[in-house]
Amino acid sequence: MIKLSQAHILGTIIAYLLGIFIVPLVIYFSQKMGLVDVPNERKIHHGQISRLGGVAIWLSVMLTFAFLIMLSYYPKGQGLSAIIVGGSLMFLMGLIDDIYSLNAKFKLFLQVAIATIVILLGVRIEVLYNPWGADFNLGILSYPLTLLWIVGITNAINFIDGIDGLAGSIVSIASLAIGIISLVLAPSVPITALMAFILMGAMCSFLTFNYNPAKIFMGDSGALYAGFLMATLSITGIVKPSSGISMYLPILILAVPIMDVAFSSIRRIMKGSSPFVADSEHIHHKLLHAGYSQDRLVLLLATFAMLCAVLSIILVSTRSKFIILALSLIGVLIILNVASKLIKKKED
Repeated sequence: MIKLSQAHILGTIIAYLLGIFIVPLVIYFSQKMGLVDVPNERKIHHGQISRLGGVAIWLSVMLTFAFLIMLSYYPKGQGLSAIIVGGSLMFLMGLIDDIYSLNAKFKLFLQVAIATIVILLGVRIEVLYNPWGADFNLGILSYPLTLLWIVGITNAINFIDGIDGLAGSIVSIASLAIGIISLVLAPSVPITALMAFILMGAMCSFLTFNYNPAKIFMGDSGALYAGFLMATLSITGIVKPSSGISMYLPILILAVPIMDVAFSSIRRIMKGSSPFVADSEHIHHKLLHAGYSQDRLVLLLATFAMLCAVLSIILVSTRSKFIILALSLIGVLIILNVASKLIKKKED
């Protein structure tokens, strides 16, 4: 049963309404200050578009927390302070990059530093479920595995932010799934659900101005902030409270960005280049080259993400290991099938 409270509903609505008000202000400020994204050989948009969408997203989330506190709702929970502080630092780093264009290696260093702070504050993966025996206690391996997850997912969301509406749609769907699952699990994690719903509300308002043709882009500040929240909320809301195979659900929920970052990193490493240097060979680029329009492409990948989200909610709602394994196998086969078709298109 979903234990949805008044705070969850209010948080979503307030974040959305704030975003609807803040985004146009950010667009106006960006145009006045010249903080816009200029087309180049790697980008597909036309005209100069505001690249400070992350400012609107971050402000919507943080101001919503302030409103909830004013309404006498004091959100508390394990990892809350770490996620708020870490997310704000990640946003700030992305904002500086949007304005001054930081070096890729330096950005990676800062991401690792921020993730390390959050891990030391208690947001980490400590146990892995083993279906064939006792669960595996990670011990000291908890730190590098959590670091890989946080930095990997943070950059994965940034990588798919290449066409209008894509990254925002994926984050909105994933936030909804994480929020619901955080409430369905026993014990439930209402604070993680609250943060996920607030992010979803903020992202939906941003999407109002980001769908093709976009009036504003998420920028690194928004993509890195959203990616960081996806990574950390999936740990506190799903991985840590889970006692079985459901702890692996974040992999399914975030299947689209994980596929993209995996193939992109492997491709770049094989070419001898850094996996963190941007290029124009991501999944969305390949589908665009295959003849998909931006709107159709977003619909396709968002539908796939929604199917993964629905599947994850079904998995956590059932106690049958056979159903869980069968649905998981179907999900893996779907992912492999999509990946093989993309590889085939590249070879053709």
